[in-house]
Amino acid sequence: MIEQLTPALVFAAEKHRFQRRKTPTPPPSELLSEGCDGLIPYINHPLALLDILAREAVITDLEVLLAALLHDTLEDTFTTVDELRAQFGERVTALVQEVTDDKRLPKAERKREQVRHAPHLSPQAAQIKIADKIANLRDIISHPPDWDLARKQAYFVWAAEVVNAIPAPHPGLLALFQQAYQAQALISF
Repeated sequence: MIEQLTPALVFAAEKHRFQRRKTPTPPPSELLSEGCDGLIPYINHPLALLDILAREAVITDLEVLLAALLHDTLEDTFTTVDELRAQFGERVTALVQEVTDDKRLPKAERKREQVRHAPHLSPQAAQIKIADKIANLRDIISHPPDWDLARKQAYFVWAAEVVNAIPAPHPGLLALFQQAYQAQALISF
């Protein structure tokens, strides 16, 4: 299966190559090399989704796994729908579109829209959406963004609203989400 995933891995890595996750910069003593900025490469996020879906939830649907790797390319890069369709086909592109926020909307409206749209996700897109929320919750715990406690807690609450709005979520992913959600007690100040 890796040979089928490799084109999406390479594509996502190239598209996200200049992006970093929202994490505070560590002190110089923690950096491995002099030129390292210490920020987490964005590609780690799609890779986390792949790991959650394939290894932890044992999802083998190739189109879901491909779309998970590509899930932020339309939203966060200059990738076009036509480009995705030409390289990965109609179904993968449709899944990516299903989980893509409309960046023309203000952030608060995009968040409300995710909750409103969740009941209408296909089962495959719902798997990607839940894996995305799991990865984000885990990152808030393990690599906390430079947010105050209230904002971190609000993200957990909102993520739960999105996941709870999904009808008949994948049971394994739901259990993983619940574990990640319960870890909010570990959020530091």
